[in-house]
Order: sequence, then C-alpha cells, then structure tokens
Amino acid sequence: MPVGYVQIPVGIVGPLLLDGVEYSVPMATTEGCLVASTNRGCKAINLSGGASSVLLKDAMTRAPVVRFPSARRAALVMFYLQDPANFERLSLMFNKSSRFARLQSIKCTIAGRNLYLRFSCSTGDAMGMNMVSKGVQNVLDFIKSEFPDMDVIGISGNYCSDKKASAVNWIEGRGKHVVCEAVIKGEIVEKVLKTSVEALVELNMLKNLAGSAMAGSLGGFNAHASNIVSALFIATGQDPAQNVESSHCITMLLADGDDLHISVTMPCIEVGTVGGGTQLASQSACLNLLGVKGSKKEAPGSNAQQLARIVAGTVLAGELSLMSAIAAGQLVKSHMKYNRSSRDIGPSSQVNR
Repeated sequence: MPVGYVQIPVGIVGPLLLDGVEYSVPMATTEGCLVASTNRGCKAINLSGGASSVLLKDAMTRAPVVRFPSARRAALVMFYLQDPANFERLSLMFNKSSRFARLQSIKCTIAGRNLYLRFSCSTGDAMGMNMVSKGVQNVLDFIKSEFPDMDVIGISGNYCSDKKASAVNWIEGRGKHVVCEAVIKGEIVEKVLKTSVEALVELNMLKNLAGSAMAGSLGGFNAHASNIVSALFIATGQDPAQNVESSHCITMLLADGDDLHISVTMPCIEVGTVGGGTQLASQSACLNLLGVKGSKKEAPGSNAQQLARIVAGTVLAGELSLMSAIAAGQLVKSHMKYNRSSRDIGPSSQVNR
C-alpha cells in the first residue's frame, strides 16, 4: 500500500581508492557527521596508496526445520543429506529452480526429533533470499518423497540466520565474506587524522577487542560498521533489516613500522545488484554511480561481489576516521558541528521550530 516516499539525505564520500579503482560512494543517512567522517577516512586511504580487498566466500543460506517421529529417524535423514554420494542428486533438485542458483553445501543440526538444514548456495547478482528459498522447497519436496514421515514445520527455522545476530553467521558466513585492508602512512595519521599510530592501536585493543569482549558482543568487534552498512544499503536499494548480520565485523589495527595497518573482516555482507529495491530510480542511480548496476552476462555475480567489496572498503574508511576522532578527543566536537547544522535543511523542515 504505497502512499509516498520519505526523503533521506544522500551524501557522496570519496574518492575511495579500492583495488586500484576510485569510487564515489553514496551514503543515505540523516547523520551529517557520518558522511564527513567517512570522507576523511577515504582521504587518508587515498593519500596512502589505497586499500585492497579479497572475497573469501559467496553463499546465501536458508534453513528449514522439519520433524520426524523420532530423533533416530531425524539423524538417519541428516546422514543421508550430508553423504557426499547424494550431493549431486540433491544439487540437481535445488539448481533447477534458477539459472543462477547453485547449491554449495547442506549443514545439518538436530534438536530432539527436529532437524535443521542450512542450505548454502551461490545466487548470481541477486541478494538471493527468494532464489534459495525456491531451491530449498524443491529439495524438501524430494526428501518428502524419499522419507514420507517427514513433517515440514517451516521453510525457515532461524538456523539461516536472516536479520538476526547469530554465531552461525559469524562463524560460517552468509552472503559475501570480504576482508579489506590498507596501510596508512604515519605522516597521514598525524596530519589528516590528527592522532598517532600508537594511540590508534591501543584504542582498538581496548575498545573494539577487549571492550566488545567485556560486553559479550557477537560479531561486534568494531567501532561503527553498522553506520556505514546502513547508509550504503539504503542508498543502493538493499534490505535495510539485513544490516543486522551484514554489519558483523572485526576491525584490526597494528603498527607496521612507522605506519598503521588496518583491516576489516566482514563474513556476512548480504547485497545484490538486481531485484528488490535496486530497481527503484534513485537506488538504480546510486548503483550506476558505483558502476555495479544490474548483471554482466559474461560474469554473473561479479557486480554483487564488487558491491560487497565497496561496502567493506567504505567501512574501512569509516572505522579509520571514527577511531581517530575518539583517539584525538574530537568526537563530541565534530558531532556538534555537523549533526546540528541547519545549512542544508529546507524551509519546510523548519516549520515547527
């Protein structure tokens, strides 16, 4: 029941020099300081020679829950599904749902007589939730024909795990698993970021690592990855709710001689460049700005993978700048300067002031 649109400001940060290519990155956010800060991180990275990224894994997941008359029977089916001799047959059932869906693995676990099946598959340039769900349904229909006593409780049993922080996503990954790194020159740390390598390394250890451990964090070993992920997701038409697991990130800062080595490891970046909100005009324009709109016939999946790399690279810039602001004692001052400004707010927004 669409009734209109809610306007969200979009800022551009960059250029972000990532893997030898410069990107102008759109961020949709009401927090002005976030854009300014991330832009400063991009500047520091650019002046130091750029960042590099590596994609370790690309697999969307869906995990139905099914029930059997007994735990023994559930275990029998689990052994059947995880037997390599049966994988080709199960793959054929799964893959027929789409030209791009390709089953990679099935990981199972049991709770009593209930069996949870975590399907992982490649999904081309789509984020892939609908694609993987169709494939899972085909496999469930096949299993039901082989094991008639199976009762399908739900197509999703939360072992996926979608839109929730979970250990299985943090350990196994979901979507795109990306690592991004850069070496920031010591002089850039001092002149652009207004702090020191030593101060940043110590702050990262006590805040992002030890502090997060004291808080019992799950995948939250970072300063504010969620800020950047949310802004990029909204700008490019991703599912904003998947910010929950997509923001799983561990930020590492180490001294590299007189320079600073910084990296972000993000195992659950869930993005697509076709379907869903990516088809809307403004979101399409943002994807075009990044050069990743749609799909390449000669390389299906490459645009979505590149978007995930850009997300990680922008998070790297955001982490670098915020940590520097905290280390230099600039956090409160910068928020007062940029988040309270009315310079770019139209008159209609100030009616009730």
